[in-house]
Amino acid sequence: MRLHRLQVTAFGPYRGREVVDFDVLGSDGLFLLHGDTGAGKTTLLDAVAFALFGVVPGARGEVKRLRCDFADVELRTEVALELTVQGQRMRIVRNPEYQRPKRRGEGTTTQQAKASLAWIGHAPAGQPTEGLTRIDEVSRTVQGLLGMNHEQFFQVVLLPQGDFARFLRADTDERERLLEKLFGTKRFADVERWFRDERAERRRKLEEHLQELREWVARFAQVAREDPPEEDVPGWVAAVREQSRRLVTEAEAGQTRARSALEKAEAELTEWRAAAERIHRVRVAHDKLAALGEQKPEREMWTAELAAARRAAPVANVAAQVDRCAAQLDEARQVEQRRVRQLASTGYAETEADVVELRRHAGKLREEAGALAGLIAEAEQQRRDEREIGRLLDTAEEAKAQAVVLTEKLDGIPERIQELRERHDQAAAAAVRLEELRTRETELTAAVRDAAGLPRAERAVADAAETVRAVTDQHQQARERRLELRERRLEGMAAELAAELADGSPCPVCGADEHPSPARAAESRVDQAQEEAADEAERRAERARKKAETAKHEAETALAALRERLRGRTAEALDAEFAALQQQVAEVGAVARQKAQLAGQAQSAEAEMKALTGKLHAAEQAVTAAETRRVALAEQIAERARRLDEARGEHPDVGARREHLTNVVRALDAMVEARTARVTAEERLEQQNTDLQRVLNRAGFSTVDEMRSAARSDERVAQLETRLSEAAAAEAAARAVLAEPELFGVAPDDRVDVDTAVVAARNAREAAETAVAAFRSASSRTSDLDTLAERLFVASEALRPLEDSFAELDALTDVVNGRGQNARKMSLRSYVLAARLEEVAVAATARLRIMSQGRYSFVHSDAAGSRGTRGGLGLDVLDDYSGTIRPAKTLSGGESFLASLALALGLADVVAAETGGALLDTLFVDEGFGTLDAETLDVVMNVLDELRAGGRVVGLVSHVEELRQRIPTRLRVRKARTGSTLEVHM
Repeated sequence: MRLHRLQVTAFGPYRGREVVDFDVLGSDGLFLLHGDTGAGKTTLLDAVAFALFGVVPGARGEVKRLRCDFADVELRTEVALELTVQGQRMRIVRNPEYQRPKRRGEGTTTQQAKASLAWIGHAPAGQPTEGLTRIDEVSRTVQGLLGMNHEQFFQVVLLPQGDFARFLRADTDERERLLEKLFGTKRFADVERWFRDERAERRRKLEEHLQELREWVARFAQVAREDPPEEDVPGWVAAVREQSRRLVTEAEAGQTRARSALEKAEAELTEWRAAAERIHRVRVAHDKLAALGEQKPEREMWTAELAAARRAAPVANVAAQVDRCAAQLDEARQVEQRRVRQLASTGYAETEADVVELRRHAGKLREEAGALAGLIAEAEQQRRDEREIGRLLDTAEEAKAQAVVLTEKLDGIPERIQELRERHDQAAAAAVRLEELRTRETELTAAVRDAAGLPRAERAVADAAETVRAVTDQHQQARERRLELRERRLEGMAAELAAELADGSPCPVCGADEHPSPARAAESRVDQAQEEAADEAERRAERARKKAETAKHEAETALAALRERLRGRTAEALDAEFAALQQQVAEVGAVARQKAQLAGQAQSAEAEMKALTGKLHAAEQAVTAAETRRVALAEQIAERARRLDEARGEHPDVGARREHLTNVVRALDAMVEARTARVTAEERLEQQNTDLQRVLNRAGFSTVDEMRSAARSDERVAQLETRLSEAAAAEAAARAVLAEPELFGVAPDDRVDVDTAVVAARNAREAAETAVAAFRSASSRTSDLDTLAERLFVASEALRPLEDSFAELDALTDVVNGRGQNARKMSLRSYVLAARLEEVAVAATARLRIMSQGRYSFVHSDAAGSRGTRGGLGLDVLDDYSGTIRPAKTLSGGESFLASLALALGLADVVAAETGGALLDTLFVDEGFGTLDAETLDVVMNVLDELRAGGRVVGLVSHVEELRQRIPTRLRVRKARTGSTLEVHM
C-alpha cells in the first residue's frame, strides 16, 4: 500500500482545504511531520485512517467530533485519499456525520455521512467501473484489498510508541486483549466458549436428572409413608413393595366377608318393606272412597253451574261489543263538535257543508299556499341583503381610513433600509479585517513572549557552556587520577604477588618453590579497591560531562529556534507594533460588533415595509370590492320588493298570508276526518244491536241481565272443570288399587316391623363400605408404589452415562481454558497467541539488537504466572552485558522507546505476513524520539533508513528539534486561533 495524496477540508483543526502530497514528501523515502503541540499533526494520521475505514484510532474515535469549529457554515467536512493497493490506484472520499445550522429557520440539522470509491484507471475484476457509493461497500472493499481491519491497520501502519510501551509493561490479560485484536483469535475463543457452554449445558442436564431422581424417591417415600434411608435405597424399595402386597391380600379377604353379610341383610329389608307398602296402599284407597262419597251433593251443584256458564259465554261477547260501539259513537260526536268550532275560528262560514264540498275547498286553498312558498325564501333574502348593504358601507369607510394611515407609515422606510444596508456592509468588512488582525495579534503575542525569553535563553547557553567546561575539567582530572593510580598499582604489582607467596608453593610467575628475596610493598602502594573507586569516579564524571553536553545542545537548539522565530526583530520594535495593532483591533472590533445588530435592524425594516405594503394593497382592494357589491345589491332589492308587495295582499307579509292559508287547510282536513268517523260509528252500533238480540234467543235467555247473572269468568269455569275431573279420576284410581291381585286378603288394619330390618341393613352396609375402601386403598397404594419403583429404576439407570460423560467433558474444558490438569495454566487462545507473540519477539529482536548495539534481545516466556495465574504471554528482555533476563519494566525511558519501536516494527511485519495483506510501502512513526541521546538517535535513524529501502516511505511525527536538522523534507503544521495550516519544506 502506497499513499499518494491526502486532502482534508474543515476536518479537525483545519479550517479550510489542506493538501498533503505524499509523492513529493516521500521522494527521499523519509520525511518529518512537526509543529506545535495541539496543531494537528496526529489529525493527519486520523484523516488517513478515516478515509480508509471511516473510523479514527484510539480515544479520539470515541468522541466522534471530526468537524472543525472554525469552518465556514457552507463548507462541507471531507477527507479525500488517493492511494495504490496491490497495483490498483483508487480515490476514496468520505464525509462524516455532523450537525450544521438549518438553511431556513433556527436550530441545527444532521449532515449525513457519505463515502465513495473511484478507480483511477481500469477497475479490478468483479468491481463496477463507475466505483462504489455505499459506505459499507467502500469499507468492505478497502478491508479486502488491504487484508486487515482498522485495528490491525492502526498498529501496523500507524505506530504510536506510547501504546507499545504500555504493551511492553502490560500484564497477561491486557497483552492478550491487544493480540486478540491483531491476530483474530476469535475462532479459538469460540472453541473455549463452546466447551464452557457445553459443560454448563451438560451440568444443567445432569442436575435435572439428579433432581428428577430425588423427586421420584421423595414421591415413593410419600406414598409409602416412610422416610427414605440415606443408603441402600433399592433394598428399602423392595421391602416396602413386599409389605404393601401382604396388606392387599388381607384387605381382599375382609371385603369378601362384608359383602356376603350385606347381601343377606338387604334381602330381609326388601321383603319387610314390600309387605308394609301393600298395607299402606289398601289403607289409602279405602280413605279416598269414603271422602268422595261425602262430596257427592256438592259435585252435582258444580255440574249445573258449569252448564249455565257455558251457554252464557257467547252471548256475553256480543253484548260487550255493543257497549264498545256506543262509547265510540259518543266520542266521534264530541270530536266533530270541536272541529266545527276550530274551522269557524279561521273565518270559514260553510261549516255544515258535506264531506265532498269540504275536501274540494281544502284542495283549492292548498294550491294557493304552495304558490307562495318560493316568495317566502325571497322575503328572507331581502332582509339579509338590506343588512349586507349597511355592512358594506361600514367596510368601505374603514378600509379608506386604513389606507390613509398605511400610506403615512410607509413614508421614509426605503431610505432607512438603504442606510442600514450600507452600515451593515461596513461592519461585515470590519469583521473580516478583525479576523486578520486577531491572527496577527496572536503571532505578535508569541513573538513578544519569545523576545522576552531571548536573554534568558542566551544566559542558559552561556551557563551550559560554562558547565560543560567545568565538568570536562573534572572528567579530565578523574581520568588522569585513574591513570595515575593504575600506573602506581602496576609498579607495586610485584609486592602484591609476593604477599601471596608461601614456602613450598610454586610462584605464579616463574614456578619456583623457593622465594629467597620477595619484593616488599612501598608506603604509597595502590590496591584493587582504590583503582576500582577511581574507575567509578571517572565514569561518574563522564556521565556528568555527557549530561552537560546534552543540556548545552538543547539550550543552543532552543536559542536557535527562538532567533529563527524572531527573524531579527527587537523587543522594543515588537512592543510598538503590538501596541499599534491593539489600537487597530479595538477600532475595527467596535465597528464589527455592530454587524449582527445592523443586520437585524435591516431585516426588521424590510419586513415592516413588506407588511405595510401588503396591508395597503389589501385595504384598497377592500374599498373597491365593497362599493361594487353594494351597487349590485341595491338593484336586486328594488326589483324583489315590487314582487313581494303584490303577493302579500291584505296581510303584513307573504309569510303571514301563507301561514293563514295553511291553518284553514289543516282545519278543513280535520273536519272531514271527524265527520266521516261519526257516520261510520252510527252504522256500526245499529248492526251490533241486531246481532245481540239474535244470540240471546238462541241461548235461551230472555234478557241481557239474565245472561249476565249466569255468566262466569274463565278462571271459575276452569276451576269447576278441574274439580269434577279430579274427583272422577280419584274414585276410579282407588277402585283400581283395591282390585289388584297382590292386595287380595290385605286389611287396612294390618301391621309390620320394618325399623329393625333397616338398622340391620345399615350396619351391614357400613361394614361392607369400610372393607371395600380398605381394599381399594391398599390396591391403589401397591399400584402407585410399583409404578414409582419402575420409574425410579429407569431414572437411576439413565443417570450413570450422564455422570461419566460430564466428568470427561469437565476435565477437558478445564484443560482448554487453562485450568485443572493444564500445568502451564494456558488456555487454547493463550496458546495460539503465545505462538504469535514468540514470532513477534523474534522479529522485534532483530531490530532491537541493532538499536541497542547488541545489548538487548526479547525473550518470550510461556511459564505460568504467580499464584497459579494464567501464563504463556510473558515478554522480558535479555541483557547481554550481565547475561540476565530482566523484566521490561526495568528499562530506562530511552531504552523503553527503543524496545517499543522495535516491538512495533516487528509486530507490523508479523501481522502483515499473518493477514496476507498488501505490501506496506508507507509507515508512520508517532513520537518518542525525545528520550534518546545523540548516539542512540543515530542508531535509530539507521534502522529507519533500512525501513525505507526498496521504495518504502517512512513518516516521523515528532517535536524533537534535532530531527529537523537531520531530515531535510519536512511537513510543518502551523497553529493559529482561526485554525491550522500546512507548510512543506524541502
